Amino acid sequence: MSAPPKQYYDDGLVQLDQHAITLRRYHFPSGTSKVIPVSTVRGYQAEPLGLFTQRFRIWGSSDLRRWLPLDVWRPIKSTLVTLDVPGRTKPAFTPLRPEEFLEMLDEVLDR
Repeated sequence: MSAPPKQYYDDGLVQLDQHAITLRRYHFPSGTSKVIPVSTVRGYQAEPLGLFTQRFRIWGSSDLRRWLPLDVWRPIKSTLVTLDVPGRTKPAFTPLRPEEFLEMLDEVLDR
């Protein structure tokens, strides 16, 4: 029997383990999760949330380039992470502890 994947980060909305990034409450209107295999992540962009950079977008997209999961606490968070994955629309999200998440993501992507 194999051991479960090592979990690197989980803040209730974003989970990272050695195999996947799980974005909870991603799909509209069902609120189901999106699981993104780490092997498909080509890179990412982390940027500060400004007044016009998705801060008040609670769920969905305003530019159709990125899709954000439901997060009612986004207006008080600091960092938007957008994943570079295959497809037209890129998943974007706001981890609760962005420095910790990005450090762990770098570690997983370097493997």
